[in-house]
Amino acid sequence: MTSSTERLSTVRALARLYPFAKPVMPRLVLGAVSALIASLLALSIPLVLEAIVSGPIAAGDRSGLVWGGVAVLVLGLLEALMVWARRWFVLAPATKVEYDLRTGFYERLQRLPVAFHDRWQSGQLLSRMMQDISMMRRWMAFGLVLLVVNVLTIAVGAVLLFQWHWALGTTFLLVCAPLWYAGYRFEKTYGTLARQSQDQAGDLATSVEESVHGIRVLKAFGRGKHALVKFARQAESLRETELDKARAVGWIWFWLVLLPDLAFALCLGVGIYLNQTGQLEVAQLVAFFAMATVLRWPMESIGFLFSFLLDARTATDRIFEVFDEENTIVDPANPLTVPAPRGALAFEGVHFRYQDAHASERDLLDGIDLVLEPGETMALVGLTGSGKTTLTTLPARLYDVTAGRVTLDGVDVRDLTLHELRTNVGMAFEDSTLFSQTVRENVLLGREDLEPGSPEAEAVLREALAVAQAGFVDDLPDGVETVIGEEGLSLSGGQRQRLALARAVAARPAVLVLDDPLSALDVDTEALVEDALREVMADTTTLVIAHRPSTVMLADRVALLQAGRITAVGKHSELLRTSDHYRHVISSLEENAADAAASEANDQDPARTEAAEVNQ
Repeated sequence: MTSSTERLSTVRALARLYPFAKPVMPRLVLGAVSALIASLLALSIPLVLEAIVSGPIAAGDRSGLVWGGVAVLVLGLLEALMVWARRWFVLAPATKVEYDLRTGFYERLQRLPVAFHDRWQSGQLLSRMMQDISMMRRWMAFGLVLLVVNVLTIAVGAVLLFQWHWALGTTFLLVCAPLWYAGYRFEKTYGTLARQSQDQAGDLATSVEESVHGIRVLKAFGRGKHALVKFARQAESLRETELDKARAVGWIWFWLVLLPDLAFALCLGVGIYLNQTGQLEVAQLVAFFAMATVLRWPMESIGFLFSFLLDARTATDRIFEVFDEENTIVDPANPLTVPAPRGALAFEGVHFRYQDAHASERDLLDGIDLVLEPGETMALVGLTGSGKTTLTTLPARLYDVTAGRVTLDGVDVRDLTLHELRTNVGMAFEDSTLFSQTVRENVLLGREDLEPGSPEAEAVLREALAVAQAGFVDDLPDGVETVIGEEGLSLSGGQRQRLALARAVAARPAVLVLDDPLSALDVDTEALVEDALREVMADTTTLVIAHRPSTVMLADRVALLQAGRITAVGKHSELLRTSDHYRHVISSLEENAADAAASEANDQDPARTEAAEVNQ
């Protein structure tokens, strides 16, 4: 996914986390202070060692040596206590920030329009939700605190190095100075690789998700090996990027280890010379190297912490790319309301085109004018590609019109809050999506007003299941409390459609939009569902896409959609007499229905199926 976010400096990018971290900043600061105290305690040990060498050891004072050892032990224990305090202070706040980021990210995904989800791969969103946010938590709890503390430790230690002799401090710092240039080069290389790696991980997650969801198709067509080859190619690309990252980290580590060792060697030579010339005592030389040793870990850790910083910065960029996405479908500033919705639905001069459509292409919906009276059932028919499904997404504002308007009881749907609109407009799709919840929770998904387990909720549930002819749920292992597998794939297509239809019916909306929700049902079950729907539709305005002639018979009127325009509206019998294109559409629906019936008959008659195979 290409970033649309302006590339900010690392500090400015990470500063965007501040609103999430602000509530826990006091504890994060205390954690940093604890870590800094631990480092200062470590830096004080060389000063104690200098006093021990120049005092008790030089004088042969055993009691003084014991007290010196006790002082070092106490400093070590206090340092360990401060390290423990750092972890105690930062652990809970970091997980709280992770929780807030993750819930905020999920909420953002729920609020962003369908057009956003059309453009983004689900694997990319999943990797951001899990991998990137976890990395940000680890960096905040560990990387940020140690980076700040270790830089301060190096600064304080560098100043202390000069107290013994300016030549020693200058030699040490001059030899280590190229590390800053190496770090600058490292940022340029590693930052690009880190972003590439995390994007490739998202693509890999998308491939896994698609393969798992499409496992039946892959097995049916014997394309498992093909999917594996594609996956292996993506995994190899990620592997190569990770190797490039490892090489970059290895290069910075090379300098981080080499230069301090070189500085140690040169400082040893300078120190011996200064001692021989009487400018430096042995105790001071010992203290200097003890101090330099204490600084060794902070200096070596800079490479790791710097790479961690860049990984966190990249993760932050990827997270805020989603937060920064414009949400075009939002509640109006001054919403109107429909106190007692009657269900009058109207399309007035409606135009629609997708955002990525070429300027030369005509609008997918090109001036739709259509009125549904309260309680009326309107069937929408048209050839494939005429815009039927797109039209049904507009009443609930899954997409917004690009021109014209859609009204509910005379009020533009864009002037209603999304909650009120989607309470009054229910939908059932041909591609039925169920959730890994119980049957009861799936069917009553749109009825947050019902108390779970209440008699009213039970009545609504049973009525909806009866309308959808979904009595099969009582034969499931736990009845309506049976947990449906992921996306309902443990059920047949017809069973999923019936539960999705029951969900739409249970919502009891003023307007019901049905996108061919009966396509997977057999003829007998479809007839039973249609009979039950007639009762439900008696006082519900219904717009239904018809792919079967039997569905058309449900309707009071039929609207013919042709090339993005409504070319005829009337009763089925009237349109058969007056519209050549309508007769063509209906004949194509009848042919499709006949093919489906023949296929169903063959599936139910093994002998007929065997004979067909022999004839082939």
